[in-house]
Amino acid sequence: MTLALKGIVYSSFAGLATTIGGIPFLLWRKKVNRKTLDMLLGFAAGVMLAATAFSLVVPSIEIGGPVRFVIGFFLGAVFVYLMDKFSPHEHLIKGYEGPLSHAKVSKIWLFVIAITLHNFPEGMAVGVGAFSKEALVIAVAIGIQNIPEGAAVSASLTGAGYKAGTTFLITLLTGVVEIIGGIFGALLMVIARPLLPYAMAFAGGAMLYVISDEVIPETHSGGYELLSTYSLIFGFILMTLLDNMLG
Repeated sequence: MTLALKGIVYSSFAGLATTIGGIPFLLWRKKVNRKTLDMLLGFAAGVMLAATAFSLVVPSIEIGGPVRFVIGFFLGAVFVYLMDKFSPHEHLIKGYEGPLSHAKVSKIWLFVIAITLHNFPEGMAVGVGAFSKEALVIAVAIGIQNIPEGAAVSASLTGAGYKAGTTFLITLLTGVVEIIGGIFGALLMVIARPLLPYAMAFAGGAMLYVISDEVIPETHSGGYELLSTYSLIFGFILMTLLDNMLG
């Protein structure tokens, strides 16, 4: 299997893991409480944080040195910031964000835009990571965190009154976005392999920005800060151990 094909296959498996979290909500249509949502998102944040640190940041520095890491990491964070600032989108808990002039866009489409903004870097990380020795670790990390993330997405949409089919379709879309990101990352490496340390750092910076600016603040705004913090710690520990075993 070529490295590019590996990146696409890995990102497909990782991305579609979101549907595993969404499947229960096809049958169980009750509203999920905020405590459960914060726990799920906290765990996902911990897994993402460990994957960012050990599977993207460290390899980027090892491959390209500190200067390339700093440049790529900073650009990744700035990229997500600019997309957040200028693209209208809807968050699971925080609600609408972006230019006020676009606030009347359909809520479903605003949610889809948010998914695209935040999940594309995850898919890109898998696609780019296929060209490093961390390929399997990154794919497993993204796949694991996508399960509770998919559950949180489905639970939120179910609670908002969306039909089962619509809920599952949007949850599936979160995975499709990551597959697209994986294809982009893999093809980028085929065209310009020397960009690997920059690209890994870019994906890491983008993911860390999402964790810090979106996920953690959302899980700390509903009164369950301690639970979400321990969930994050558990996710971080689990991914760190898996990284050690798989690496």
